[in-house]
Amino acid sequence: MTPRFRFDGIYTPVVTPWAEDMTLRADDLGRVIDWLIGQGVHGLISGGSTGENYAQTVAERIEIARLTVEHTAGRVPVVVGTGAMLTSDSIELARAARDMGADAILLASPPYSVPTDRENALNALAIDKAADLPIMLYNYPGRTGTMMGEEFLDRVGRSRNFCGIKESSGDINRVHLLARDYPHIQLGCGMDDQALEFFAWGAPFWVCGGSNFLPGEHVALYQACVIEGDFAKGRRIMSAMMPLMRVLEQGGKFIQTIKHGVTMTGIDCSVVRAPLKALNKDDKRALEQVVSVLKRTIADIQAEGRA
Repeated sequence: MTPRFRFDGIYTPVVTPWAEDMTLRADDLGRVIDWLIGQGVHGLISGGSTGENYAQTVAERIEIARLTVEHTAGRVPVVVGTGAMLTSDSIELARAARDMGADAILLASPPYSVPTDRENALNALAIDKAADLPIMLYNYPGRTGTMMGEEFLDRVGRSRNFCGIKESSGDINRVHLLARDYPHIQLGCGMDDQALEFFAWGAPFWVCGGSNFLPGEHVALYQACVIEGDFAKGRRIMSAMMPLMRVLEQGGKFIQTIKHGVTMTGIDCSVVRAPLKALNKDDKRALEQVVSVLKRTIADIQAEGRA
């Protein structure tokens, strides 16, 4: 079966800039979008967890997605997240994505309810029917409590709309399974510290929160591994990025760290919605030091290639 859409390259799950009163700063969202596209990312995701979808109403998520689609204006594909506890909410988000002209939807398992593979597949197929858009699955059992198992994949794979999967289980055996047994569903990296392994197994795309503030460096790894097939260079770039992966994952401060990283680029995204709180001074300093070394190291690697 030929999928109806290809996900290729770096897909950034875009952060949401809030004002102090927790309203959207639409102008700064536009600035983030313009900067990311200018830095060479290949696609954008609106309404992912990095965008704090868990702290928004469905109406807010639809409005942010609409602004993203309109501002992007076809320059790169836009994927709209539909993850929600209620199937009806996911269907509303999916239909809105279709109506606003989004290119695809991101579809996760509903959290907390822990459906069986059959139940989860029927939920996914209901969302698919509502939108009839290309779908990027999102397997993140650490957050949803549910693994998209083989029965699930077999059932949803009958629809050509299920074009890719962002695999975030952390289990390298899942990479092997997906690459070998489900080649009709594009394999996508959703576990940042395994990006090199995903690319070695033929993954053509990477959904990476860190690309919100280091897009060029993430594109460099994709370029080396997927476009050039130069895994020696890729290993050097990945090695330079590993300290960033550790900072992002330490202490459960992923979103706050990503948003401070964007603020470091000159676009203020420091405000996060409850229950999260912004980084303290020590955490900010640690990120700034890691980013400084990372950017310099990868720039040197890139310069060697051009010499």
